Amino acid sequence: MSDARQQQRDEVLAKARAAKAASRVIATLTTDVKNKVLYAAAKALEQQSSRILGANSQDIAAGREAGFPDSLIDRLALTEERIVGIAGGLRQVAALPDPVGDVLAGKTLPNGIRMQQVRVPLGVMGMVYEARPNVTVDAFGLALKSGNVALLRGSKSAKHSNTVLVEILQETLAKHDLPQAAVQLLPCETHDSVQDLITARGLVDVVIPRGGAGLINAVVSKATVPTIETGTGNCHFYIDHDCDLDEAIGLLLNGKTRRVSVCNATETALLDAALDDAAKLKVVESLQAAGVTVHGDVEKLEAFGAENVVAAAETDWAEEYLSMDIAVQIVAGVEGAIEHIAEWSSGHTEGISTRNIATAQRFADGVDSAAVMINASTAWTDGEQYGFGAEIGISTQKLHARGPMALPELTSSKWVLTGNGHMRP
Repeated sequence: MSDARQQQRDEVLAKARAAKAASRVIATLTTDVKNKVLYAAAKALEQQSSRILGANSQDIAAGREAGFPDSLIDRLALTEERIVGIAGGLRQVAALPDPVGDVLAGKTLPNGIRMQQVRVPLGVMGMVYEARPNVTVDAFGLALKSGNVALLRGSKSAKHSNTVLVEILQETLAKHDLPQAAVQLLPCETHDSVQDLITARGLVDVVIPRGGAGLINAVVSKATVPTIETGTGNCHFYIDHDCDLDEAIGLLLNGKTRRVSVCNATETALLDAALDDAAKLKVVESLQAAGVTVHGDVEKLEAFGAENVVAAAETDWAEEYLSMDIAVQIVAGVEGAIEHIAEWSSGHTEGISTRNIATAQRFADGVDSAAVMINASTAWTDGEQYGFGAEIGISTQKLHARGPMALPELTSSKWVLTGNGHMRP
């Protein structure tokens, strides 16, 4: 191992040890103290927005020079409005109930011992994420409110932004006489620091990857620390023949074009074969008029008059485009939609537009994803929109947490048994 590599590993482990020590302090904070810190951090971010934007401009300039696509630049970019939104997320978290200490279950045994299952923090929460610097603040806020410590490994592309954000958060902690190690940023120059983080068993309690499929798969497959998998968003929207077509098109466009760089963007439109040709054509032309490139089976789409369609390869059906592109497929009703989704979905969010209650229920029952939207845009899968405040990610796994992950999902539990001199025979 080279000297530089050893130095980086030592830095990661030193920060992990500091985080572990800080976790014992943060775990015992009262709700009032945690909320005061969150409100103060929100105010500090807004007051120092020019400092944040200056750092972010360095990241944007470097990204453009490196040839980043517009979707990645959008994920990376901060504005005054976005900073206000990030600060607002902290205030929302502060206003939410504190999960720590909640009694999940309890009973008194026949012998008189009282049992309680109580929510407790996870401990040191490692985050590996790409681009989006808002995740830095979201992770801090949710970690603090749930009694955890955030050990953050952001991407090199957001290095300057993340550094300034963590400095502001640490300054806020210090003003409240709390350990600055409650939020730390790990080195990001090489991928080695990710490996150091995800194998720091005994120091790091959980790792949450948030980003593209490559990053998530790399973390989940190589980690020795327990992971909570957040998935990519190959989200589908099915338009049933029994729908309000104008409403359906509006929902599809909202899911696709509102913000293409986010995981809840609609990436595949499924059209019921029972829709008449004019309706199918209106859907495709509405997408194209909005600037969306349609990928699909050219022969099937041209059969009802569609033009300027890009021939889809098999990879298009699994693609998270994160751009003004969409895959369009014709399916045999709701059963065909469910079958297509089962084969190609990433398990994030699927939507349906229909006026048939039975069809809607069949779709909701048959689709195995973290969220199902009935006559609503896929864009609604968002922790803030669910009323959770900022989210740590959208979990597409089935153990412990699924869907938008907020405060309860960042806790575990322990059993507390109270006796009166009880000895087991």
